[in-house]
Amino acid sequence: MKAKEIRESSAEELLIKEKELKAKLFNLRIQHATKQLTNTAQMQRVRRDIARVKTIARQKAARD
Repeated sequence: MKAKEIRESSAEELLIKEKELKAKLFNLRIQHATKQLTNTAQMQRVRRDIARVKTIARQKAARD
């Protein structure tokens, strides 16, 4: 997920996207714990996407 795509989203969309990413990370953690996850780099990508969404949401909130 690119920062440019995230910046084009509204504040409500960012909240929804953050919730979706957190749910995805939870599922990846469960898969990792049960040895079903083959590509563990997905977890790092999702964590970074969550951080991007939170950062941009905070920047938008500071502007308003």
